[in-house]
Order: sequence, then C-alpha cells, then structure tokens
Amino acid sequence: MQIRQLLNKEILTFLVVGVVNTLFGTAIMFVLYNVFGCSYWVSSFCDYFFGSILSYFLNKHFTFHYQGTDWRSIVKFALNIVVCYLIAYSLALPLTRHVLQDMHFSKTIVENIAMLVGTVLFMVINYIGQKFFAFRK
Repeated sequence: MQIRQLLNKEILTFLVVGVVNTLFGTAIMFVLYNVFGCSYWVSSFCDYFFGSILSYFLNKHFTFHYQGTDWRSIVKFALNIVVCYLIAYSLALPLTRHVLQDMHFSKTIVENIAMLVGTVLFMVINYIGQKFFAFRK
C-alpha cells in the first residue's frame, strides 16, 4: 500500500465527514457516560453505532462516491466498524491507564480521556478500512 493511495483528495472529505461524525457520536457518548451513568463500553458502543449509520451515508456519497447499493457494501461497512471499534477501544483504555498511571485521576476522568483516545484511534483505522475494504472500487 502506497502513501499516495492513503493521502489523496478523499482524505479531506473523510476528515470533514469525520468531524461531523465525531461531534455527533462524542456528544452521544459523553452524555450517556456522564449524564446517564452508562458504562465505558455501552457509551462508546452507542457512539459508534449511531455515528456509523451517519458515517455510512456521508462517506458512501461524499467521500468515496460509491455507487453500489447492494447488501455486501453494508455488511462490509458494518464489519469494518466492528473491527475498528474493537481495536480502538480495546487499546484506548489500557493505553490511557498506562500513560496516566503515575497521575492520580479518578476512574471517570481516565475513562473520559480513554474515550477521546479511542475516537482518534478509531478515526485513523476506520479511514483505512473504509477506503480499502468497505468502499473499494
């Protein structure tokens, strides 16, 4: 895989769509976690479940200009989201705990930071997954 394939005009649109999805999903995630007391995993899952629905339509039409409307593209997109979610959020919490281990933050603060770290990790690997797997031309 060449760097040029990753860094093309699609990445700008993906980043704009990503900002919209991230704001939408992060609002859901932090409200569920901080206001309704849902767990780290439930809150982050809801972020990506609802954000992924929005992401599918925006990236399909605006970023990758994918013309297919078959179930395969939906299944591939959903599989990509699940794999990226599991990777990002499985790494985010232990990574954040490790980096902050000498600091005395509450569990809530650490998990809020981990959710932000997971969002960034997710966005990076999700772009690669969507470009080369879900919306491959």
